[in-house]
Amino acid sequence: MSSKTWNVGIVGYGLSAKVFHIPFIKEVPQFKISAIVQRNPKPEDDAEKDFPGIKSYRSTEELVKDEGVDLVVITTVPETHFELTKLALEHGKHVVVEKPFTPTSKEAQELVSLAKKQNKHLAVYQNRRYDADFQTVSKLVKSGSLGRVVEFETHFDRHRPEEPSADASKWKNKVVPGGSAIYDLGSHLLDQAVHLLGKPERVTGFLGSQREVNSSGYEDSFTVLLHYKNGPLVTAKAAVVSPEVEQLRFWVRGDKGSYRKFHLDIQEEHIKAGLNAGDNGYGREPSDRYGTFTTIEDGKPTREVFPTVEPPTWTEYYRKLARALAGESDLPASGAEASEVIRLIELAQESSKLGKTLDF
Repeated sequence: MSSKTWNVGIVGYGLSAKVFHIPFIKEVPQFKISAIVQRNPKPEDDAEKDFPGIKSYRSTEELVKDEGVDLVVITTVPETHFELTKLALEHGKHVVVEKPFTPTSKEAQELVSLAKKQNKHLAVYQNRRYDADFQTVSKLVKSGSLGRVVEFETHFDRHRPEEPSADASKWKNKVVPGGSAIYDLGSHLLDQAVHLLGKPERVTGFLGSQREVNSSGYEDSFTVLLHYKNGPLVTAKAAVVSPEVEQLRFWVRGDKGSYRKFHLDIQEEHIKAGLNAGDNGYGREPSDRYGTFTTIEDGKPTREVFPTVEPPTWTEYYRKLARALAGESDLPASGAEASEVIRLIELAQESSKLGKTLDF
């Protein structure tokens, strides 16, 4: 890999930056965090104190004028993604933007075209391509161990039936552009499905709220069906009413075997518990969280525990990005790929309103 060091400017200093980006950027020697935009630092929450020597800006406009910054990482709320990404590209920066990419596919396509015009890389942070459970599913599907896959279920279910307080989770519980569960969680589930299985032919969406009290009108739940010609039926689902001891994550069925996996990927949990991305054991699942693999032998089902693969972890996203910037690899998740995910979300929304299946 190239020995060039890329200076990184981060826009935003909230949960996304602190938990999902900075720990993994720091693990890749080709990247150096040189600047952070934090509009309102506080004594107990100050990027400049956390990273002595960095440049601290109050606006993205200031950051993009910094000629020393090569790559801008945008970690702000979805409704700001289009304008901030456009601004960074226009100032000649490579860009990583947090998912969901943009509120509309039209905006996404405009940014993809602008990046091409500017000859700059535009990537979207679909980090869950590097979840250990998804890597395990991918291994089983690609190896043929499941045979011909006919059903592919991917879930992000939780039991949170009470209406969140007005200030809880900010955009994630408000009706804003790029808001709702399908943008927040569906952008991950749909990206994983398309990344592994390719583009579907048709889309059916069911969007709404499962909560008894929902004063904001926020769509907190969804079920999306992706229909493939001569391929599997994909169900991508997120629920907030799911009183289970263990929440289902994947259930993939083929004519040779079936794989079931419970629990979410453990990386976020590890970061919040204080582990560093480079620590021994980071991202590695304990055996009691492994999935099960069922096959038919002599006409009878046989089930065995199937170990989750050793994860490349979300650090791999930034490793691959470094290789892409050096011309040695494709992007870990391109703007063009993410644009298709946003289009799927739009079709699911339209399908839900119309009550019919739509062509992709």
